[in-house]
Amino acid sequence: MSTLKILVVDDEPGIRSGVSRILRNFRVDYPFMDEAFEFDVIEAPTGEAGIEIIESDQPDILLLDNKLPGIQGIEVLEYIKKKQKNIIVVMITSYASLELAVKATSDGAYDFIPKPFTPQELKSSIENITKRVFLRKMTNKLQDTGKQIRFTFLSVLSHELKAPLNAIEGYLKMIRERQNGPKLEDYDVMIDRSLDRIKGMRSLILDLLDLTRVESGKAKRNITDVDLSVVARTAMDTMRPYAIQRDVKLNLHHNGPVMLQADAEEMEIIFNNLFSNAIKYNRDGGSVDFTIEQHEGCMNIKVVDTGIGMTPVEIEKIFDDFVRIKNDKTKNITGSGLGLSIVKKLIDNYSGKIEVTSIPDQGSTFNVRLPIDKPCL
Repeated sequence: MSTLKILVVDDEPGIRSGVSRILRNFRVDYPFMDEAFEFDVIEAPTGEAGIEIIESDQPDILLLDNKLPGIQGIEVLEYIKKKQKNIIVVMITSYASLELAVKATSDGAYDFIPKPFTPQELKSSIENITKRVFLRKMTNKLQDTGKQIRFTFLSVLSHELKAPLNAIEGYLKMIRERQNGPKLEDYDVMIDRSLDRIKGMRSLILDLLDLTRVESGKAKRNITDVDLSVVARTAMDTMRPYAIQRDVKLNLHHNGPVMLQADAEEMEIIFNNLFSNAIKYNRDGGSVDFTIEQHEGCMNIKVVDTGIGMTPVEIEKIFDDFVRIKNDKTKNITGSGLGLSIVKKLIDNYSGKIEVTSIPDQGSTFNVRLPIDKPCL
């Protein structure tokens, strides 16, 4: 049995005692976990008291009210960010406005629980957070544990696929039994939802397999002379159906063959993810410009999109495992939160660099530099 420390910072004694009571005998246990998790709840009535506890006995999870006597919850969030504390923060407040939500998310809040909340709402949030903590710890162990972690990833995969498979099965049964009537168009919503779940499952499977391969290592990397223009063209053709659905124009720019000593499969993973990301977060009718050129001993790859863009705070997070940017613009965009993490790990394997510039509502630019015969500056 593992124990996670939960700090509740709220000026209402009833909220603090309620959280302690609900979680006192609560356990989280998934089939893919080695052991169950229980919770040690610590209480603080003010932000100042909460910071003292964070410094003396750092919790794993922080349930934080914003409306506090003295310093406010958002200031506690800013403190955690400044000190780079590895704490998952959930806001619990009845004063949560859209402006507060955006600010709190920018400062690192993971989720929100509105007051008053039911025991089930609290437990459901804690279950999701616990799974996130476990996956983060598991990812950190990938390099050392090899086959066992790959097996665990498959266990995670099977667990995460259960819900969408059950939904698809339910829709198919309803269609077979003609529960909505004899007309095919009466089932369009069910078909669309099933297709969305299939797309999400495919993305999760591919991302988990790529991450396992990157972290645990192949038996042998096949380093050869690779024409990156050919790899880019293949990746663009793979993503073209998705781009057509979004009416996003794809443009590839290069002058003849662009050769690099590399593993072709690894380059394909990098390019697939860069194209996918640029299309997914683009606007309908937008464009993606993918440029490859050699310059001063480096291979420069630039991907420019006309999408929703990101804030500087969001850019700081995007290469972390299982991280997805959450805001009003991304709420209907699915993904595993692994694609850019995989890209960063692969580029690191080549002693390369990846940098991002972005303007909200205007688009993002990803710059990748891979060394050819000397380190890239």
